[in-house]
Amino acid sequence: MRRLGVMVLGLGLGVAMPMGAVAQAGASWSYEGKQGPLNWSRLDPAYKACANGKEQSPIDIRGARLDKSLPPIEFHYVSGGMTLVNNGHTVQVTPAAGSYIVVGGVRYDLVQFHFHHPGEESVKGKLPDMNIHFVHKSADGKLAVVAVRLNEGNANAVLAALWEHLPKTAGATDKMTESMSPAGLLPTDRGYWTYEGSLTAPPCTEGVRWFIFEQQMELSRDQLKSFAALYKVNSRLQQPTHGRKIEASE
Repeated sequence: MRRLGVMVLGLGLGVAMPMGAVAQAGASWSYEGKQGPLNWSRLDPAYKACANGKEQSPIDIRGARLDKSLPPIEFHYVSGGMTLVNNGHTVQVTPAAGSYIVVGGVRYDLVQFHFHHPGEESVKGKLPDMNIHFVHKSADGKLAVVAVRLNEGNANAVLAALWEHLPKTAGATDKMTESMSPAGLLPTDRGYWTYEGSLTAPPCTEGVRWFIFEQQMELSRDQLKSFAALYKVNSRLQQPTHGRKIEASE
């Protein structure tokens, strides 16, 4: 199903802070029906940015301007156990403490990562089968989200380990005690697109820096079906760019 239109992985943040699929406490919301994205702004005054914001996410990536001066994203992800939570909007994973990225000299700690089906970040109108949003926060509260696009192909070893612990019902949690690094979910080529956007779920807070990897990753058909069985649709449609610039690092 093509989900292009005026609507917004993307950031799903959870952890007592607003971000994508897991947002601040507020009115109940959903991805479908009367509490779906087209009505988010009507559910709670705190959600007004979902309709009135001018820098909403996700957006369709096209017409990016090459800027070779963009800094690389330095990943410092550590191995450890992980906690998985089915929060009713997605499956959110809290990794072991200590993982972070550095971009332009600024450190952003990895808070959590989560999944969207289908993917939220389209490239020239084409959506991936799924995506992962890695949510990071700096010491001064700024948010940076790294998005990885996933399409059906070969199985991913880290996903295989995580999927053994997928909580099947809203509110359920599970722990993966095996030591693994989230870096196994990242592509080898770290070239990216970047733009200023928002959380992709209520309250749709703006001021979020997005980094979307140009290289895609793969997951197997069974891995895709396992998540789709939990969330047939948990993604927001594309939002207007309102003239925002999209830059490419390579």
